[in-house]
Amino acid sequence: MLVSHFNVFFGEKQILYNINMNFPQKKVSAIIGPSGCGKSTLLRSINRMNDFFENFRTSGEILIDQQNVYGEGVDPVVLRQRIGMVFQRPNPFPKSIFENIAYGLRIQGWKDRRKIAERVEESLISAALLDEVKDRLNALAFDLSGGQQQRLCIARAIAVEPEILLMDEPASALDPIATARIEELIKDLKEKYTIIIVTHNMQEAARASDFTTFLLLGKLIESGTTAQIFTKPQKKETEEYLTGRFG
Repeated sequence: MLVSHFNVFFGEKQILYNINMNFPQKKVSAIIGPSGCGKSTLLRSINRMNDFFENFRTSGEILIDQQNVYGEGVDPVVLRQRIGMVFQRPNPFPKSIFENIAYGLRIQGWKDRRKIAERVEESLISAALLDEVKDRLNALAFDLSGGQQQRLCIARAIAVEPEILLMDEPASALDPIATARIEELIKDLKEKYTIIIVTHNMQEAARASDFTTFLLLGKLIESGTTAQIFTKPQKKETEEYLTGRFG
């Protein structure tokens, strides 16, 4: 996926400035930076979640398979089936564990109960959750712990087999043990999906990602392999942020 000369405006206020970057396939890319730097705005622009704001507009391109997601004729609903998203706080539907995962499949028109059940099971396995819930699939999703709910939301997102998985602070509301499980899950999922995470947690970015991009005041300061960014940053602003001297 390629982001080319991408700008974002909310009304007259510009949020992102001429962003140019590449997200490698089947790798984990982390976007870091202080609060208000445009991290989540960039993430939500990829699957056009910002379209829900009336004063939102863009220029430039976000290309997936050489198609601009903001091009004419692109259906945002279809696009979001290709680009799943997991939010900062777990947001299960007020349904059973099973129906949370089956929901997207039913929206896509799946009717065969056996195939739906198979896909639900596959998704729970991929989200490292099946062993914990296999005997209570009809229980309300709200009965799960916070970490389990977040893995359920990941299972729900991957059930429809997206190409790209976006994660906005996926572990920020979780305890250290649940956070570690999410990070391990992210590493496993990159075998199938291109994953982009936004995080304030530098340790999380260092542990979980292959590539890291640093944003500051809506501008891309530096992008590279995570090892390079964290050990030999090329920009003074990046070094100062990583060492806690600002941000």
